[in-house]
Formats: sequence, structure tokens, C-alpha cells
Amino acid sequence: MGPGVVVTGLTLGALAVVSLLAFQANGAQDRAGGARPTTAATSSGPAASATPSASATPTVPPLPTSSGSGTRVVYSISSHYVWLIDPKKTPQIAAAFPVTPGTVEPTPGSYSVYSRTQTTTGTDGRQIEHVVRFAQQEGVVFGFSAAVDGATPTADPKAKTGGIRSGRAEGQLLWDFAPKETKVVVVA
Repeated sequence: MGPGVVVTGLTLGALAVVSLLAFQANGAQDRAGGARPTTAATSSGPAASATPSASATPTVPPLPTSSGSGTRVVYSISSHYVWLIDPKKTPQIAAAFPVTPGTVEPTPGSYSVYSRTQTTTGTDGRQIEHVVRFAQQEGVVFGFSAAVDGATPTADPKAKTGGIRSGRAEGQLLWDFAPKETKVVVVA
């Protein structure tokens, strides 16, 4: 066997391995969990997907007009959507994404992030990360989090929980965006 045949064989083998790794990496985002976050196309216009997707991008509800001003996290009880707003940037909507609420909703109003935890166990027993707490009402703690396994199941109706779950990528965005004292506006 000549050296050309050996080099060709090694090259073909390397190409096969690289192709396999590229194929596996292509689906890694979907396996990592959750819907892809969306960002606004303009400061007042509709949102567009932050990353291209083969499936149709869900329509992002418009930012509620009663959502206040300044840098803030906006949570809509009716649409179960979160917007991350930074008025110093263009577009002002840094990200917008759907969430799954707990069994109890916070009262509409303005709050501040008072506590954050990198990882812990949620009230449903799931391992969660990027916990950003902003309110306590009648013994219920309200905050955003993401399940480590990427799941966003509907909360058990028998449990009294204020956890608002997002996908992992969205949880990371919110964690990075909302340190302590960040304003959180809850709208109906």
C-alpha cells in the first residue's frame, strides 16, 4: 500500500468524524432545552428570532404599554411572556420569551430583584438554576427560574408555587440581565 492511499484513507476518516460531530452539534441547542429566545427587530416593532429556526417563530406579543420605564424585566400574567428592556440600547427589547407560570400569580405592580440563587431544588422537586426572586405575597415566593433538564411543565395545581419557569437559554439571559435591585414590572 502506497503513502497516497494511506493519506487518502486518513483524510476520509477525519472528514467522516468531523461530519458526525457537526451533525451532533447541530441538534445540541434543541437538546439543551427550551425555545429559543427572541429579540426585537426594532425598538417599537415586532420581535424576530435571535437565531434562525427551521420551524415557524411564534408571534411575540407587543410590550404592554403599562410596563413602566427604565431598565426592567416585564412579566405579563395574561400572555405569560417576559421582556427584558434596556432603554439605553437599540432595540430596547433585549429579549422576549414565553414562560410557564406557577399556580399563583403575583399582584400586578413594580418590584425589585431581592435574591438570586445559581442552583437549587424547586418546589416541584426539580433541580433548577438561575433563580431570580422579586416578590413574596401571602407566603408565596415569586421568581424566575429554569429547570436544569430544560423542562417547563405546568405546575401541579395542588401546590402553591410562584415559580415562573423558562427554558435554560432564556433563564441564562434573565440571570445575566437582572442582578439584585433590577426593576421587575408585573402587568395583568
